[in-house]
Amino acid sequence: MVAAALAALTALPAGAYYDSRGHNLDSLERVVARWTLDAVDRASEGELVRLNRAYRNLMLGYSPINREKSIFYARKALEISQPRGWKAADSDALRYLGQHFYSRDQFDSAMVYYKASLAAVDAMAAGVPSPTNPDGYDEKFVDDYYSALYGAIGNLYNAMDSIPQAMEYYEKAGAIFDKYGWNESNSILWYNIGETWIDEGDLKKAEAAYTKSMDYAQASGDSLMIVDVWKGYGHLYLAGGKSWKALPYLRLADAYYEAHPDFSPDFRTENLNYIKEALSLQKRQLTWAIYCFVLLLAIIACAIIFRRRRRVSRADADVAAETPTPSPEAPSITDREREILDLLAKAYTSKQIAEALFLSTETINWYRKKLLVKFDVANTPELVLKAKEFGLI
Repeated sequence: MVAAALAALTALPAGAYYDSRGHNLDSLERVVARWTLDAVDRASEGELVRLNRAYRNLMLGYSPINREKSIFYARKALEISQPRGWKAADSDALRYLGQHFYSRDQFDSAMVYYKASLAAVDAMAAGVPSPTNPDGYDEKFVDDYYSALYGAIGNLYNAMDSIPQAMEYYEKAGAIFDKYGWNESNSILWYNIGETWIDEGDLKKAEAAYTKSMDYAQASGDSLMIVDVWKGYGHLYLAGGKSWKALPYLRLADAYYEAHPDFSPDFRTENLNYIKEALSLQKRQLTWAIYCFVLLLAIIACAIIFRRRRRVSRADADVAAETPTPSPEAPSITDREREILDLLAKAYTSKQIAEALFLSTETINWYRKKLLVKFDVANTPELVLKAKEFGLI
């Protein structure tokens, strides 16, 4: 996630910000290849200073494109500087060796080289001279070296997930960059901090860091740095799930990287991966949006149908409430059956009814059974009750 930014931050050799894009590495290699061991032994101090610088330029130039060559030239630079006590040259080469171990996740070895480089800078600050600085190093020169190391050590703590320690060293580096107005270096630093906060999941802090990075990049006037921050914004919005906001920044950055293939190949690869991820996210978001829209339409349709049915049900209920329920019709009975019902209501027995009506008991029982059938009841009490409901007695 932050590998490209970390590499860029530590790629700050002496003299504040250093831009290696203009070097012709093949030509420079042909020059140093003529320096055999015998030639080195016979060389003057001035020639050795220039050769050491050439080795460090090759070390720097190959750093982003050929790690093995970068390491080789760092060690060649140390072969000249260390025996002669040239602390600035030592610090450069040691820091780059630390960076290469760092890039291989060999953090303990990286810290050893960084501490050795820091010790060389401490010696510079204490006034140790060199052929190019016989009176010692001025404050700005030493601060430059300190800032590069602070950035490198901050990156190392960052990779080890020791974020508070990383920020402590980043702040030290940023303070030096601000002190001398090194806008390019500060742009790289705050870009790196933005990447760190994305990895930590704090997008607000990441956005604030990218805003600072863009301010420094614009102040520097370096187009590549501005483009790198565009990539950072794209990464930020992608991390926040805002693919539509991420893609314009990422596409702008890719157009620049494509037009300048030698400037930042690792950054373009990373940017292309972000574009691929953003397009995939956008497709998923669009699919989900369509699904949600269809689901919403279905819910609205169901709600409309439900409301209509409820309205119809209420209307039917109102009509039903206003329509009186018809009473069942009373069975048709004869005068004799009415006489018998009247006497049954008075609790007469069949024998008593027969005597009162001058009929036989069998006839009265026959009438009683007929009445039970007409009124659809099972016994005499129910017959009497139902006859009263119909108003027949």
